[in-house]
Amino acid sequence: MADVHAFIIGRNDIRACLKVTKRILILTYYFPPDLSAGSFRADALVKALAAAGGDDVHIDVITSMPNRYEAVAGVQAAERETWGPVTVTRIPLPQPGASRASQAGRFLRFAFAATRHTAGKRYDLVFATSSRLMTAVLGAGVSRLKGAPLYLDIRDIFVETMADLSKGGMFGHVIKVLDQLERWTIRQADGINVVSGGFLPYFHERYGKGLHPDVFTNGIDEAFAGDFSSPVPRQDDIIDIVYAGNIGDGQGLHLIVPALAAKTAGRARFRIVGDGGRMKDLREAVENSGVTNVILESPVPRARLIDIYREADVLFLHLNDVAAFERVIPSKLFEYAATGKPILAGVSGFCARFISEEIDNAGLFPPCDADSGIMALGRLELAIKPRAAFMNKYERSGIMSTMAQRLLDVAREGK
Repeated sequence: MADVHAFIIGRNDIRACLKVTKRILILTYYFPPDLSAGSFRADALVKALAAAGGDDVHIDVITSMPNRYEAVAGVQAAERETWGPVTVTRIPLPQPGASRASQAGRFLRFAFAATRHTAGKRYDLVFATSSRLMTAVLGAGVSRLKGAPLYLDIRDIFVETMADLSKGGMFGHVIKVLDQLERWTIRQADGINVVSGGFLPYFHERYGKGLHPDVFTNGIDEAFAGDFSSPVPRQDDIIDIVYAGNIGDGQGLHLIVPALAAKTAGRARFRIVGDGGRMKDLREAVENSGVTNVILESPVPRARLIDIYREADVLFLHLNDVAAFERVIPSKLFEYAATGKPILAGVSGFCARFISEEIDNAGLFPPCDADSGIMALGRLELAIKPRAAFMNKYERSGIMSTMAQRLLDVAREGK
């Protein structure tokens, strides 16, 4: 019997010696302290992986220095930091610019530096979270070089979006190249996640029913689980309508906010907090319309954003009238819903169905249709109505914990 016990103990010692830490590479263009949906999502996932993996995992995060908006480009962040099993490497990039050439140049610099940082390192999984395809392409390339499994987190369908926004001309050739890059990248993946169920038909049509993407959506962070009652009594009867987030082609705010403001003069105030490629167009559209009830503000940290939500009567959301955006669920929607405040949403397609089924006290109207927007505003109940069931279902920590287990499973299965 003693010999049997000695054999068992010896075998366990051998297993302990042979135990190998799983090394996971996270490629994300944005990461805190940068301000973006991708940054917050990546941060939550890394923390969930660290908690789930414990001593059995090491996580390398390669990201950029804060560069999402000019207002945060100067924020100080360490080029390299380590906490627990996580090492974060931030790659310095030139100052942000709105042109596509400037964006492409910054990304190429990021991609070359990221590839350099992975040289000579072994990985059991390469994870890339991507809204503009190219981080996914980078992930596929690194995965191939390392012979490691690849898991893609697809936050936008970039090829379709570009095709819808850039009709004809030289961009037709660019779209064809992007299309081939997407096909190559998707076929490299050992696992794929999409953040919206609205993306599934696109992938099934292009890659067949044999492709089975996961659907781990965005969610509600703990910071948005508090009381959102206004901290100060109302000073007037003007309805304060707040939008906070990116101001780009996807939102099309320059096509709707001035018209809505003109139709609600003396009754409502629009407070737009954010920045992006269409900020100049929005500013010019507001000035040209002559409206005085639109306030434009720079991006703010999350702590200040929560105060702005508390001060709002209605939270505003809008997606441009483009077919590709009918598949999207904006990440902003989850934190809006968490406040319990009324939501005015100019959306269509999958997002409109999602709101109708999941979120009460939300006024829906077709994108870029100001008259319908005014009618939808009139249907809202201007009161805080907690959405407990929604918050429980879409709590970010729970979603990311499940996703982290999925990634660990892929890493353990190997290539």
